Amino acid sequence: MPLPPAPRLDLVEDLHGNAVADPYRWLEDAADPRTVEWAAGQDAVAGELLAALPGRASFAERLTRLVHAGAVGVPVWRAGRAFSTRRDPGQEHAVLRVREPDGTHRVLVDPMALDPAGTTTLDAWSPSWEGDRLAYQLSTGGDEESRLFVLDVATGELLDGPVDRCRYSPVGWLPGGAELFYVRRLAPGLVPAGEEQFHRRVWRHRVGSDPDTDVLVHGEGSDPATYFGARTSTDGRWLVVSASVGTAPRNDVWLADLAGDGILREVQVGVDAQTSAWVGRDGRLWLHSDRDAPRGRLAVADPADPASWAPANWRDVVPEQPDGVLSDVALVDGPEGALHVLAVHAVDATDRLSVWAADGSGRTAQVTGLRAGSVSGVSSPPEGGSTAWIGYTDYATPPSVLRWDAGTPTALDDWERAPVAGDVPAVQVVETHATSADGTPVHLFVISAPSSPAHPAPGTPRPTVLYGYGGFNVSLTPGYTAQALTWVAAGGVWVVANLRGGSEHGEEWHRAGMRERKQNVFDDFAAAGEHLVVQGWTTPAQLAVMGGSNGGLLVGALLTRRPDLVAAVVCSAPLLDMVRYELFGLGRTWNDEYGTAADPVELGWLLAYSPYHRVVEGTAYSAVLLTTFESDTRVDPLHARKLAAALQHATSSDRPVVLRRELSVGHGARAVSRTVGLAADQLAFLAAHTGLTAPPQA
Repeated sequence: MPLPPAPRLDLVEDLHGNAVADPYRWLEDAADPRTVEWAAGQDAVAGELLAALPGRASFAERLTRLVHAGAVGVPVWRAGRAFSTRRDPGQEHAVLRVREPDGTHRVLVDPMALDPAGTTTLDAWSPSWEGDRLAYQLSTGGDEESRLFVLDVATGELLDGPVDRCRYSPVGWLPGGAELFYVRRLAPGLVPAGEEQFHRRVWRHRVGSDPDTDVLVHGEGSDPATYFGARTSTDGRWLVVSASVGTAPRNDVWLADLAGDGILREVQVGVDAQTSAWVGRDGRLWLHSDRDAPRGRLAVADPADPASWAPANWRDVVPEQPDGVLSDVALVDGPEGALHVLAVHAVDATDRLSVWAADGSGRTAQVTGLRAGSVSGVSSPPEGGSTAWIGYTDYATPPSVLRWDAGTPTALDDWERAPVAGDVPAVQVVETHATSADGTPVHLFVISAPSSPAHPAPGTPRPTVLYGYGGFNVSLTPGYTAQALTWVAAGGVWVVANLRGGSEHGEEWHRAGMRERKQNVFDDFAAAGEHLVVQGWTTPAQLAVMGGSNGGLLVGALLTRRPDLVAAVVCSAPLLDMVRYELFGLGRTWNDEYGTAADPVELGWLLAYSPYHRVVEGTAYSAVLLTTFESDTRVDPLHARKLAAALQHATSSDRPVVLRRELSVGHGARAVSRTVGLAADQLAFLAAHTGLTAPPQA
């Protein structure tokens, strides 16, 4: 089908002395009749092209079985009850359930029962300290506009809600379950036009009361883009409030004695570091921080003595490790009843577990029973105990739960395994390192079908997908991925790159890939692709790249800089116009990560790699599939529209540039059937342009 026409505007702006062209500015307005007509034409082209891809049905069939593998969440314990999520094969969404002390389970929240269309998602949940009440948050249609509810756990009776404007709201319960602290945005009429997504405040709420009567706790006069946290101690005496502006890698922390004057006092304010603080069951103030420790450390102080809050007076319990990044901890009782810490460290993006004495005397055990994979979280009952629960996954294991016991501190056993709807293909994982432009080693996980144990070498070059993210302190650790397994089962290779900008090696690794150093991320990704070619895993004609959100920016930058390196690109929910990204969605909350176009120097950083502005007419671009979600309230779909139009106009190759739009879904969680449809289109597109044959249907 012919591509719909996209008129090019003769629009060139002078920005700090830079002539910046924006020929597709009109595509920013989704309601503009020209945009509506153009988008409908793109839908028709995408629908016809994707439906005709060879092997799409085979990919969808295999994905359906692998995506429908179950998933089990880490239990949160409260007074003998365990709250957790579980999705079984055939379910569109996970349900939230409670395990009673007698071992029986009951479903508390089922998104499909609330909305059979599957567009409602469970965003967050938090049980009261007594386990008799549950606060949970729902959103619909992908908007992530969480509405807060409270129910009675025993009866299922709805006690409160919906309370709107609770997107990204933590919940801190007070003992008794009558009151809680939470975060809610100001009403639209109280903020400037266009800023309705911002202006959060911390409130104290009585369950069942009108939220408009809530007590303001903190946030007045703060930066409009501030996100807040709120945590309470089990005895209700202590409240910790944290604040960070947008996604900046630093936060402020305050502590209040609710049994005293209730005034929030500074623990950390105006410091370029991140600290998570809480008061534990031992009465001490615990501090998980990268302050003076880029790889993270765990320390303690006295909540009743502000002098002890100074970092010089912190007492380390888990000091910074030279090769591991501290990501999570749980307090546990040792064999003799002494308090210990179960700690999670990531080493080269693979998690390790160890046990440390809470008195600061050092490590007491290394848990050897953990396979090479990822720990999604650790939990223990707030009242104490010698058992902890660990969320675990790897490239062939769906999210499951393991159990640790102080009686056998180096071992783990299964607590609850996620069921699998069909055979999971066997995989081989090879870890290797590429060398970036400045000599920095970049770790790669290379996933393929098993080869001979004596010869785990690449062998014959194969169609390969290189996946990356590289930003916002996000670590890409091993995890069950139906898309990767489906590709490998068809004979391909799937590679995950641990790029700068992530947290794989701590905060220094993150900062080496943000702001003026963002180019390092793109260099790392290109080096990874070149390494795979040199090592014989693939060839440029068989190499594809894939990424979403910030990862969409990543693959967009590689596409416009190195189209010679890759045959195909899947770019999902991407950021692509880096000159105007702050004007839409949650863009203004990311300027600490990228920089702002309002500053002349920082505009230079952005223009140096902004994919939309680096499209050059007459270039033979790779095959490109851009996928967007029209209800996305984080990254506006305008980015993909503008780049699609620019590439379709500019490319000199016969490889397609396709825009696939999806309605009633957003940036976050989605129904399983939607996941299958999207993934099948993506894999079939990549296979068609890298030479991979689809797997045979069962």
